[in-house]
Amino acid sequence: MKRYLIAFLAAAFVSGTAFAQASPDSVAKTAVEGTVTAMKADPQAKSGDMAKITGFVQTRFVPYTDFLRTTRIAVGQDAWNKATPDQQKQLFEQFQLLLVRTYAASLSQLRDQNVTFKFVPSSTPAGAKDTVVQTHVLTGGDDQGIDYRMEKTADGWKIYDINMMGAWLIQVYQRQFADQISKGGIDGLIKFLTEHNARGAG
Repeated sequence: MKRYLIAFLAAAFVSGTAFAQASPDSVAKTAVEGTVTAMKADPQAKSGDMAKITGFVQTRFVPYTDFLRTTRIAVGQDAWNKATPDQQKQLFEQFQLLLVRTYAASLSQLRDQNVTFKFVPSSTPAGAKDTVVQTHVLTGGDDQGIDYRMEKTADGWKIYDINMMGAWLIQVYQRQFADQISKGGIDGLIKFLTEHNARGAG
């Protein structure tokens, strides 16, 4: 299994009223295992139907993440504040589309894998609004550690960043986005993301 694929696996996040008071690790466990189980149980998804797999991502992943916060941090507060509301909307939509497709591609390669997840019990203090959940993704003889940063919202814990092999997802995109902004401003970054997504749709 390619390492970069595992980084997105733990990001599937099921929330809702039932999980509003649940610990971050227990919610993540339900989300990850539930998403993978649903994919493996669906004949079309298991056969590699990307539309079907993407549908699972959109319904089980997107509603329960804070991609707006992810986008805002990755773009940078200064650049984000200077962007118009329409530019912010385009940045959010294009970045979310990129992540959804990446996650769907990850799941498509895991559909025939025998994967086991181990979640480190949370030691998050009462009243905390931000925490990091540590996990292990086991496949064959491989043990891959994944950390993911979560925020406490009115609807429960939501994920907004992932750390794999010492690299936080937001930090990786911050460098790429800063480079694009320095070259062409906010519109240049939007163009970069839009063209990237267009290639992915081809």
